[in-house]
Amino acid sequence: MAVIACSGDKMARVVPEVEAPCAAVGKPNRISYFSAGRAFNDLNDVHLAAASLIGIEPLASRDEIPGASRELFLVGGAMRYNEPFVVDELKHSSPFLVKEARDLLHDIGRNFQDSLKCKGLPAYSVIVSSVLRTDADVKRLSRSNVNASERSVHCYGTTVDISYRRFEKHDDEGPDAREVDLKAVLAEVLRDLRAAGRCYVKYEIKQACFHITARG
Repeated sequence: MAVIACSGDKMARVVPEVEAPCAAVGKPNRISYFSAGRAFNDLNDVHLAAASLIGIEPLASRDEIPGASRELFLVGGAMRYNEPFVVDELKHSSPFLVKEARDLLHDIGRNFQDSLKCKGLPAYSVIVSSVLRTDADVKRLSRSNVNASERSVHCYGTTVDISYRRFEKHDDEGPDAREVDLKAVLAEVLRDLRAAGRCYVKYEIKQACFHITARG
């Protein structure tokens, strides 16, 4: 299993987690099914406003990542283990985030796994499909994706896309969970974190992902 870890253990501030409450032993929590399209409709301007407050100054190319205006934390790499999320093979972005987004991603992954356990579902990890983009990445992406925005929130190191169709199963020999259930559990986790003021979320249909921006 390709599990990814993050660097940077030094914390300037402890961010409270939104924990998934477990039911009594032998009585799994129920899954809440709701319209993700209606629940997660934070527009791009809202994401951009949050990103500009806590994010880096956009970079022209990946060569500028080491000298970014804020410290960036690696959230991917072959030698990183024991983290509650998987970073996909990235084609148009690099696996770096500012601290607030790194912490948020950790909490999404942990809360998702905790919630699966509470609901009696098999263990899975969420899959991150897009992270930090530079101006050069955006230009390359726009050649194949007409919906790519020149003012991409991904350029600030504050934003991740998490697939709601693909999840990484921990035990290949065990029973499978239904995709609709995994998506619903992830949506519950994001709803709680959004309600706690931790992030903005947009439900993306064409990209089949939740577009998530951390808040300060």
